[in-house]
Amino acid sequence: MAIASRDLLRDFAPTTKVGEQTVAAGIAQDDARENRLIDLFNLHQAPDRVRHGVDATLKMNGVEYEFELKSVTTATGGVSTVRDLGPSHIAKWRDKHWIMAFFQGGKLLYCRYGSPDAMRPWITEKWNYIKADFQVAKHVPANIDLDTMYEILGKKAIYTKADARKLHKNQMSAAQYTEAQDLDEGYSPDRMLKIFKDRARYVIERGSTLNNPHIPAKFLAAWPEISSNHAAELRNHVKAWRDAKP
Repeated sequence: MAIASRDLLRDFAPTTKVGEQTVAAGIAQDDARENRLIDLFNLHQAPDRVRHGVDATLKMNGVEYEFELKSVTTATGGVSTVRDLGPSHIAKWRDKHWIMAFFQGGKLLYCRYGSPDAMRPWITEKWNYIKADFQVAKHVPANIDLDTMYEILGKKAIYTKADARKLHKNQMSAAQYTEAQDLDEGYSPDRMLKIFKDRARYVIERGSTLNNPHIPAKFLAAWPEISSNHAAELRNHVKAWRDAKP
């Protein structure tokens, strides 16, 4: 992956045709670098893999290890991660192994390998930074009552689908809005309160995420460098990490 993550490039894709072509070219280059790393390290990628899924895997002695593959285009730069980093990314990354590839133009300079233990301090730091906010998102909506909702939405005996969509916007599909109805005409106050709480939780969580936090170059400097015999060297490092575990 290039210094801007694929998700980031996708989410900020311009609407102009020229912009779309530029983003598409960036993603294609990103894919090419990732595929190069997969070949270089003799890794496996699932044929049905999606962008937010596992980048690649390595199977050794019957154990499968999951990898995150990232690249930067300067030897001294930090590595970008994802837009809206939250608990799902923290959970996804805790047990991952990492390969960071440093390119200059189209030339691969070297790579660095990071075990889950090597990456843990950075992940823990980011989780500690956002943890309290997500705990707020978990507990505060439960304390919202009908009076609070009435103050914001107005008091009604029946709320319409338009009322619900005005509140929750595109967070639910048309089918989900219909399915959420508990009355033929729309939503009772109690059901609307549930939608209100869901919206409050979403807004707090969305504001609690980190926007593309970078992994600084100095954090990666202690990771072992791999510049030749890539597949064999990687397996040696993974074996050493595994053998050191109790």
